[in-house]
Amino acid sequence: MTRKITLAITAAALLAVVLSFTSAGLANDQIRVGDLAPEFELSDQHGQLHSLEDYRDQWVVLYFYPKDDTPGCTTEACEFRDNIFAYKDLNAQILGVSLDDIESHKAFAEEFGLPFPLLADVEGLTSTSYGVKTRMFGMTVAKRQTFIIGPDGLIAKHYEKVDPENHSAQVLSDLKVLADRG
Repeated sequence: MTRKITLAITAAALLAVVLSFTSAGLANDQIRVGDLAPEFELSDQHGQLHSLEDYRDQWVVLYFYPKDDTPGCTTEACEFRDNIFAYKDLNAQILGVSLDDIESHKAFAEEFGLPFPLLADVEGLTSTSYGVKTRMFGMTVAKRQTFIIGPDGLIAKHYEKVDPENHSAQVLSDLKVLADRG
């Protein structure tokens, strides 16, 4: 009987530790649709500073991704690149964010001809404020999530599950609906 109780307590303690390292532990910090988007000031691949305030009065597609020049991240970035003119037609700015540094972003953007800013969140403060900072394979990275931020600075849409191969088309479709509502 004592052994069963000890095993149950150990299992419960182990479950609590595991949950503290997963996104379930971050659920209360998650940003919700309708919330004011957290402000940020980050440098892009050219060393130019960008803040959310710079894009007031236009739509912002703020997409977080784990790592430059990896298969899923490259696919996602190139999909956004290939739809860049459709986003511009909707008065939308695409901003990619990862914890990689400026030099990594510069090489990634040049290699794949990415025509939008890649923001270097090297300290992870912006990823933390948007609730996407996590650990993966022993590294601290941003989860692959996207936020559409309205011209008013409010979160209009949040994508927690992202398929890199069709994400840009999905965001573009939703953005058209949101822009039509006005």
